Amino acid sequence: MPGRRVLTLALLLALPAAAQATVRLLAIGQLDAHRRDLSTATAAPLENGVPGNRLGGLGSAIDQVGCGEFVALPDRGPNAVEFDRAIDNTTSYINRIQTLEMALQPAPAGAPLPFTLRVSLRATTLLSSREPLAYGSGHGLGVGDGTPAANQPGRRYYFTGRSDGYDPAQPSSWPGDGRLDPESVRVSRDGRSVFVGEEYGPRIMRFDRGSGVRQQVYALPAALAVAHPQPRGHAEDQVNRSGRVGNHGIEGLALTPDGTVLYAALQGPLLQDGGKHGGYTRILRIDLATGAVRQFAYPLSRIGGRAHKPHFTGISDIVAIDGDSLLVDERDNSGLGSGTVARFKQVFRVDFAHARPLGDRQGQAALAVVALHKRPFLDVVAALTRHGVDAADIPAKLEGLSFGPDVRWRGRLLHTLYISSDNDFLADLHDRLHPDGIDNPNRFYVFGFTETDLPGFSPAAHPACAAGQARG
Repeated sequence: MPGRRVLTLALLLALPAAAQATVRLLAIGQLDAHRRDLSTATAAPLENGVPGNRLGGLGSAIDQVGCGEFVALPDRGPNAVEFDRAIDNTTSYINRIQTLEMALQPAPAGAPLPFTLRVSLRATTLLSSREPLAYGSGHGLGVGDGTPAANQPGRRYYFTGRSDGYDPAQPSSWPGDGRLDPESVRVSRDGRSVFVGEEYGPRIMRFDRGSGVRQQVYALPAALAVAHPQPRGHAEDQVNRSGRVGNHGIEGLALTPDGTVLYAALQGPLLQDGGKHGGYTRILRIDLATGAVRQFAYPLSRIGGRAHKPHFTGISDIVAIDGDSLLVDERDNSGLGSGTVARFKQVFRVDFAHARPLGDRQGQAALAVVALHKRPFLDVVAALTRHGVDAADIPAKLEGLSFGPDVRWRGRLLHTLYISSDNDFLADLHDRLHPDGIDNPNRFYVFGFTETDLPGFSPAAHPACAAGQARG
């Protein structure tokens, strides 16, 4: 409603910067990464020797289904184990969605945080297509054919993370490519399907949540794709002059509370917008009824580098506050898994009600003119260290955002924001700061906030739960 938009914007502009200080860490949960998921049919070792159903990488994306149930999305698989650089160490890992139960309960007296979070695995769903897909033959790459043995010709063809699974005669956005690097997920408002955003294309697809079968592919602007796909991301950057940077495609999706609009964020700038050293990436607004797409410029945070080669953050996820506003997860690559202490992991608010679309603009200077304005909402590193978490133990890849169920704490109603980590399928880590090794589970962090912290927040409708709200 126009009146509500004006009021919300006025409240937002009036907020002091200190308002973010009331966003509070409520709980930390984890899921053991030494375990295997529920797809026993994919348990055989992959090309790099890792079990094909290792329970890892869950935090690339998460979203709430309702009643304590969430979906979690691993990315293209366990490619942190080096075995073949010609295919970026990717494997024939079959892409999947994990369904989790997250029980947020009041903590016992004296506990360091007001709530506990118990995470358990409920289901594993493999992603597939009814139509045949292009897979890599492995010729000249030191690996065998990439066609999944689990395929059912004429019925079901599975997506995998192997980087050579594409048709070289088509642009990288070709819907028939078998390679999939999923980095974002949102559950439809009826709970029956999921939207998945991925990096190889980039592509946005819709899958049936029960069967994992692809239902729809959304048409995106041609300027996002590269004309000459390659099995290595670095090689793609060398042979293309436009399109997404290698492994920097769709990294975040956000579905508006009414379920009519899908926002999609690119991890970093397009090649024509500055590439790896560009300061502006793009957020797409997709009308799901008409398919109409508008693009907006989002300013990334500079975190170092030289004048001619600046370094910027990337977007890891987005989530919708209401129909015209998003929370955006920006991060650097520091933290657990990189051998450094965590530095930049922040969540910003951005509003589109009066934003100017890009149209056919490209290049940093053109994007800067119409760039969105962002405001800080949560400094995750500061919040975690304030509660005793060592910065060396904060994951480098805090990649998933989702709102969760409301809770009551000290008589106040709190909304919740869940943040998940991608552990790269590495159940244990050894690095410069952890020479003796450290357990590396799938981690989940829960923060509580009020409507004063996030004016205009409009929770999406989810099924009523008989257990009611958790109280602390």
